Amino acid sequence: MSRQTPSDQVRLAECLLASRRPLVAGQKVPLRKAEAEGGCGVIGIASSQPLAGKHLLQALIQMRNRGNGKGGGIAAAGLDPAFFGVSPRLLQNDYLLAVAYLDRSVRPEVEAGFIEPVFIVDHVHRLRALPDFHTLPGLEVPPPEVVCYFARVRPEVRAAFMRAHGIPERHAEAAEDEIVYQNTYRLNRAWYAASGEKRAFVLSHGKNLLILKLVGHGDDVVRYYRLEELHAHVWIGHHRYPTKGKVWHPGGAHPFLGMHDALVHNGDFANYASICAYLAQRNIYPLFLTDTEVAVLVFDLLHRTYGYPLEYLIEAMAPTTERDFTLLPPEKQRVYGMLQTVHIHGSPDGPWFFLIAQSVPASRACRLIGITDTSMLRPQVFALQQGERSIGFAASEKQAIDAALESIAQDDPRVWPRADLYWNARGGSHTDGGAFIFTVQFDGSTGATPTCTDKFGRRIAPDPRKRPLSGWPSAPAVVQNGAPPGIDLDVSPEELFAQLRERLPAWDYGEVAGLLASLERLAAGNDEDRARAIAALTLLVDRRYPTGAMKRSCVLALADRRLAVIVDQIRRRPTPGYAWMGWESPLPSPFDERTILVIDARGFPSEGEHSLARALVAAYERSFRSIIVANVRGQRFLGCGLGPNSHGVRVDVYGSSGDYLASGLDGAEIVVHGSAQDQLAQIMKDGTLIVYGDVGQTFGYAAKGGRAFILGNAAGRPLINAVGRPRVVINGTCLDYLAESFMAGDPLEGGGFAILNGVAFDEDGRLHELDTPYPGGNLFSLASGGAIYVRDPRGLLDESQLNGGEFAALTAEDWALIRPYLEENERLFDIPVDFLLSVDGRRLRPEQVYRKIRPAGHEALMPEEAWIKRMA
Repeated sequence: MSRQTPSDQVRLAECLLASRRPLVAGQKVPLRKAEAEGGCGVIGIASSQPLAGKHLLQALIQMRNRGNGKGGGIAAAGLDPAFFGVSPRLLQNDYLLAVAYLDRSVRPEVEAGFIEPVFIVDHVHRLRALPDFHTLPGLEVPPPEVVCYFARVRPEVRAAFMRAHGIPERHAEAAEDEIVYQNTYRLNRAWYAASGEKRAFVLSHGKNLLILKLVGHGDDVVRYYRLEELHAHVWIGHHRYPTKGKVWHPGGAHPFLGMHDALVHNGDFANYASICAYLAQRNIYPLFLTDTEVAVLVFDLLHRTYGYPLEYLIEAMAPTTERDFTLLPPEKQRVYGMLQTVHIHGSPDGPWFFLIAQSVPASRACRLIGITDTSMLRPQVFALQQGERSIGFAASEKQAIDAALESIAQDDPRVWPRADLYWNARGGSHTDGGAFIFTVQFDGSTGATPTCTDKFGRRIAPDPRKRPLSGWPSAPAVVQNGAPPGIDLDVSPEELFAQLRERLPAWDYGEVAGLLASLERLAAGNDEDRARAIAALTLLVDRRYPTGAMKRSCVLALADRRLAVIVDQIRRRPTPGYAWMGWESPLPSPFDERTILVIDARGFPSEGEHSLARALVAAYERSFRSIIVANVRGQRFLGCGLGPNSHGVRVDVYGSSGDYLASGLDGAEIVVHGSAQDQLAQIMKDGTLIVYGDVGQTFGYAAKGGRAFILGNAAGRPLINAVGRPRVVINGTCLDYLAESFMAGDPLEGGGFAILNGVAFDEDGRLHELDTPYPGGNLFSLASGGAIYVRDPRGLLDESQLNGGEFAALTAEDWALIRPYLEENERLFDIPVDFLLSVDGRRLRPEQVYRKIRPAGHEALMPEEAWIKRMA
């Protein structure tokens, strides 16, 4: 977009919007049929070097359960010109008009009416497709034939348009974009009415951008159009699970098109009609009757027509409100206040998470943008890996990111299967704004490092001093024959780990690999040696420690690979102490009550009759009491269904686990050796959950009891609607709505509580306080029972963050209650109670460090309990 003054941009916007009046004559604000609500699966990838579509495919396959086959799609920006048979210059300068022909016979008419009169066509490319769509199971509607026209707007068409609408020559590029945009609208109205005949429609029309979609799943798009070897810098993919709108036709699938932007969406809007009215005032009418389309129309309006920078655009779509607004700098409050005055009635209201793939022709760049709503009701996770090749991710599930990384690492030795950083966004917040932008600036064929910033432009990056592992998966090439000097394997796992922790900062990856190879050889011995090797390897995965010049993510990737080798070793040589089970292999019987069952999770479906979760229940019913589940790849419901007699059962989970883990747990102990995902420990009744990482959305929803220890952070809404006596330690923080509607009685009389420590480890394993123990609002919102004990020695929390709770002094009885949990927390995570009670090097009393939050009114009882007590 050309550089101009604000008044010049306003005049241009007025001209462009006015030019659409004839386009939408007779249009009415659309109504739509209400349908079932649900959650979609979304994934976005931004890579410094072009990335093959087959890697997006793996993530979509793993999230297939998030779709229902009624709509799926992909978008790619920063494309490989060779795939289309064009030059880089042509790809950069021409519009890529991708037309979907459901009726191939109409192609001559479409070209004669909407392409030849408007464009000079430099190249035509028909996308290859499978000869028979029936070869893809579940596809019921024939996908459209897709023809890509690389084209330029005819000079005479541009001149006439600019003359007719008073657009000066300096805005010629903006005028061309508008001509393309309006031509697409006319074509779609003529050939693809959402509620009528459907014969052809425009998939995409931007520069260096392609959208493809069909009635099916997102992975079906990659397979059907043979995109496995299409390379692009930015990818987004989507599985539709219908919210509202007609989704049984290909035009109603995601992504939806702006100009040079493609948007996918997980969620639903409550104010679809009001947004349509807001757009109609600007001569913009949707055609496909779905809230995702209006989202991208708003995005295009703010970005292209109004020329807003991304920060202001994001604020207009996801406004900063309440306490977060008051914490903004005064100048941002002034600007954001004006933005909200103008745009808040056109802001999507409801649970949503947007991913946008964007081409930026003027600056030869492309972007992946992730934006979450202010209520944070839809799951989202971001990730970043930086090395010789750098990749950024945004998705609805961490396990989809891990699947893509694992796939990329199999092809590219510069990539390893773990990200350096994983994090969640706080929607509409003063901390990160609820949005992150990965930008790839093209610099020829070699690509460039994508930069990641939050809404405010602050850079997100791992420690640049850490050196990545190169040559994966064969690296490191040099492996010690034995354990590195100074390492004694004939000791307990704890002693071995202590040696390792002391020496690791001076090691390189070769020495780490040498140690891991030594553990593998140890595991080939008797059952006692095997147990010591697995325990030592587990400490290496679980604990935080300095890694010197090495990246922790690379050390963990090496450990993951060695654990997989040991699991395969057990498959080849089971012993009385260790039995093995894999996908489609028979469930063995235990030798005795001490036999450990090792389940290789690879191949098990994510859910259903033959799922990994069902296999776990079958193993428990076969009398296994100790189960190791290795190589997990997003399988859901692990630990569900073990029942109320499962005390004494322990399940250790390694890999990338899926949603609903430990939900309904009623006695067993489940240990997650890494981060977990959403809906963890829902309606948990008894037992223990230990997570050596972060947890996702709605952890502990409606929990009734049990204990949970979380090393890292919880995302939004942990422990909402919990009752009874759940007892939870969260060492990091959570985004918002901690323990909303908590109804867990009086903690001093057997009720439930949560401890929030507000601490974290840095990349070298050093403990430190977070900037605040809790950044959001609605802390203990509307709670009627239980308590939260927050480590807040600096008094950073204030009453404005509460909603129905109140601060109270920590008593000796409170400390006697929570101290055993902090001591267990120390044993599990190596977070000393002495550290928690120390501030600036000085040991304080517990009541100087921890603050208690209880329900307002001093009755820490559920309403019915309070009534019974008064009656007695």
